[in-house]
Amino acid sequence: MIYDRIKGIDKDWSRITLGCWQIAPSGGWGDLCPAEDAEKVVHSALDHGITAFDTAEGYGDGESERRLGKALGSHKDSVIIISKIWPDAELTLKAYQQRLEDSLKALGRDYVDLYLVHWPGNYFNTQDKSNRLAEFMNSLKKSGKATTVGLSNFQSRDLTLLGSKLKTFSMNEVPYSLLDRAYEGATLALCKNSGIPYMAFSPTAQGLLARSMNREDLEMPTRKHNFLYQNQVYPHARKVWETVRDVAKELGRKPVEVALAWVLTRDNIFTAIVGSRKPEQVQEFAKSVELKLNSGQLQRLTAASDQFPMVKKGH
Repeated sequence: MIYDRIKGIDKDWSRITLGCWQIAPSGGWGDLCPAEDAEKVVHSALDHGITAFDTAEGYGDGESERRLGKALGSHKDSVIIISKIWPDAELTLKAYQQRLEDSLKALGRDYVDLYLVHWPGNYFNTQDKSNRLAEFMNSLKKSGKATTVGLSNFQSRDLTLLGSKLKTFSMNEVPYSLLDRAYEGATLALCKNSGIPYMAFSPTAQGLLARSMNREDLEMPTRKHNFLYQNQVYPHARKVWETVRDVAKELGRKPVEVALAWVLTRDNIFTAIVGSRKPEQVQEFAKSVELKLNSGQLQRLTAASDQFPMVKKGH
């Protein structure tokens, strides 16, 4: 595993972060991960050098946080825990404090290392609301209950509304893969200029770039609602998958490693968030950090991404 650090968190952060949405029942992934399997997934992550864990109050109504806290046990304070507040919270400091307290109680911890705003939606669509958001998040940081604070899914228009308050935030968690590059362009420029790196979630496009999909895989609610899995798009996305698969064959590696290795070379990507409900898959994607793609392989993968007609690219 390879590690780095961000300002404000005095801990080594692995280049792969374990995503904890799938380890709890949810509308997106169903109820397919028993509590004992969730514990095995977290332990597998620890065994393979992963030191960062991404969860949220919205993942299974807090069940992901509860399972993560329990599974970490004595490792709870040595790792990095990221959680998120859903933007429907009343825009008052008291409401934000209460949401964070609820997450801390679920985790069994006195603080989170990074606390994110899960989505901007239409909740912070004015400069006044954005300023208040920044003030409340900064207050949580000053309280010590959130070591650092960040954003998730904030695009250039959302970042611009924050103005000078953008410097309050340490990270922007965004979707990024060979099939989704919407956070390039103006959003990337704003974040880079403000010293805000990316946490890349869905780096394998919910598994599409990781392995062949069977009927059960395709029936997952979260995939059925993802534009990449729609009938008119999926065949084109599969062509990108085929390039990933071919490169993996040449290297004698797993496709998931290739898809992740490409993401980890991209501009401003600090860590890639990968989720699973199967402990054996953790071992596979943890290895991606060590994989070095040569210039020809990188060019082939990027060309496949460029040729995907529905790729979301930032401008």
